[in-house]
Amino acid sequence: MVEQVVDVPANIGGAQITLQTTIYKPPGAGPFPVLFMNHGKDGGDAHQQPRATFPVVSKEFVKRGYVVVIPMRMGFAGSGGTYVNSHCDAKNNGEQQANSLFFAMDYVMKQPWADQDHVIIAGQSHGGLTAIAAGSHKIAGVRGIINFAGGVNSRSHCDWQGALVDAFKAYGGSSTIPSLWFYGANDTHFGPTLAADMYKAYTSAGGKAQLVAYGPFKKDAHGMVSSPAGVAIWWPETERFLKSVGMPTEIKYKD
Repeated sequence: MVEQVVDVPANIGGAQITLQTTIYKPPGAGPFPVLFMNHGKDGGDAHQQPRATFPVVSKEFVKRGYVVVIPMRMGFAGSGGTYVNSHCDAKNNGEQQANSLFFAMDYVMKQPWADQDHVIIAGQSHGGLTAIAAGSHKIAGVRGIINFAGGVNSRSHCDWQGALVDAFKAYGGSSTIPSLWFYGANDTHFGPTLAADMYKAYTSAGGKAQLVAYGPFKKDAHGMVSSPAGVAIWWPETERFLKSVGMPTEIKYKD
C-alpha cells in the first residue's frame, strides 16, 4: 500500500486548523470507492496518541480497489486544536467528532481519484461513535456505516452508559443509511448488555442496523478489528453488507 499523509484544512469553532490524514490508494488513477475509517481514543493526552493507520482494515479494502482515508480528528496526534472531553454528553461528543470527519470528507470527495457515489464510513470505538453520528446526517454518496465496538467510555461520575443509549436513540431517529455493528462478548468497554441496549434504542427510533454479537475474542474483543485474527469474524459479514448496498468486494490486487 502506498501511504500518503496530508494536512486537511478545517474551520472548527472558528479556529483554522489542519487535520492529519492518512490516505492509502490502490494503483491507478481511479476513481475508486472510498472507505473513511475513524480511530478511537487512547487514555491521556489525545495529542500524544499515535497517528492511526489501521493496517489490517486498510489492507483488506485497498486490495479490493478502495481508497482508505483515516483522518485524525481535532486534538488528536498531529491534528490541530484540542480534544473536548464531553463523554457525559455522548450525543454532543459524537457530533463534535463527526464535524472533523466532515472536513476530511469534503477534501477527499473533491479529488479526481474519489468515486463520489460509492462511500463507506466506518470506525472503531470512539471512531464507531463518530461513524454512527456522521450517518445520522444525509451525505451524498454514503451507502453504509460500519461500527466496530462503537461508543465512548467515560470514567467520570455520570451515567455514561445511559448517555450512550440516548445518543444512539437520537442518531437512529434521523439516520436513513444502513449500518453494520460488531460487538464482542468480552469487550471491556461496551459489553453485550450495553451493546444490545444501544442497538435497540437505535433501531426502535428508526435506524437501520444489523448487530453482529460475536463471542469472546482473545483477552478483549474491543480491539478485534485491529487484529489479523479478527478478519475471519468481520470480513464475511462485511462482504455481505457491502454487496447489499452496492459496493464492490472482489479482490483486485494480490498481497
